[in-house]
Amino acid sequence: MKLKVLLFAGLREAAQASSIEVEIKTPATANDVVDEVAKRLPSAATLIRLSRLAIDQSYVADDAVVTADAKEFALIPPVSGG
Repeated sequence: MKLKVLLFAGLREAAQASSIEVEIKTPATANDVVDEVAKRLPSAATLIRLSRLAIDQSYVADDAVVTADAKEFALIPPVSGG
């Protein structure tokens, strides 16, 4: 299954794009999606693994099942502020 994953902040900068398309085998989990993005962007793998995956605008657990009817995937890196 092909997925378009939206990227934000440092991930967007690392990819030099606002999204990335990845291919995953089904059934898949959120962690499988994260792993595939890390393979595509090895220079940002550490930040990717610290990020959270959101599906249809809701954060999901690493073991959440990714279904074909999901509309939006986003990888959100941790943020800090002060």
